[in-house]
Amino acid sequence: MAPPVFLHYDREALDREYNNRAKVPNALEMLDGYARESQEARAVLLSRLDLAYGPHPGERLDAFAPTTPPPGGRGAPIHLFIHGGYWQWLDKTDFSFAARAFASAGGITVVINYALMPAVSMDELVRQCRAAAAWTYRNAVSLGGDPERLFVSGHSAGGHLTAMLLATDWPRFEAGLPAGLVKGGVALSGLYDLEPIRLCYLNDTLKLSPDDARRNSPIHLRPAHPCPLLLAVGGREGAEYHRQVEALAAPWRAHGMPVDILDGADHDHFTMVMQLADPDSPLSRAARAQMGLA
Repeated sequence: MAPPVFLHYDREALDREYNNRAKVPNALEMLDGYARESQEARAVLLSRLDLAYGPHPGERLDAFAPTTPPPGGRGAPIHLFIHGGYWQWLDKTDFSFAARAFASAGGITVVINYALMPAVSMDELVRQCRAAAAWTYRNAVSLGGDPERLFVSGHSAGGHLTAMLLATDWPRFEAGLPAGLVKGGVALSGLYDLEPIRLCYLNDTLKLSPDDARRNSPIHLRPAHPCPLLLAVGGREGAEYHRQVEALAAPWRAHGMPVDILDGADHDHFTMVMQLADPDSPLSRAARAQMGLA
């Protein structure tokens, strides 16, 4: 038997834990469904596409307007969505469907891109996502939104990036930004401890060093400003994804972060995020409730 490389997992077992496409037989079909649902969403929702939030070609975002006026007669709350793909795959255009969760309730959705690894480092990828949030805050009014009501979510690698945004010292990142720039987060099937990522097959591409993994692991960081955080994970996901949730929830609660966990009992890694295509799904309702939307 091969020696363990992480907890009780040897390399082969750890690879299996994080190979979601191998665990879900129809994974490629699901990814095609993301693209189809997103194309349909772009066809029916009013949007401003490929807005630049930085100089790199990957620093682009799509903003989707609400289909009904926001409640309260003021700017709409804004939901920033960060796509997954293990930091190396997929694109914002595959996740336009996320806007369906918020549009009919009066919310703006901003779906961001970032440059993919290994063309950039993890540090740079995280910096770009922070820059997207800062740009959205500064440009909220021009989008029809309220800069004081900015929320974030993300799936898989995007769940990791959601937590990284919640751990950001915003005034230090950019002068003039408020400490509480982000008012709440929803992290779906996220990765908050990058050490097993460094030790499995994914690092053949990512090339994370031990310092890279620790510096960018939310479990080793403190939430910068208390706000509601919902950690969601599919009931059909592997044990490591459930461990990742518990590994973040405990220390962040200890630091005063209000953390709730949503167990998507009937969902796997790929169906979990597709709930955002259905405004009536439990996940969509929970994300809107965090924003103060019905």
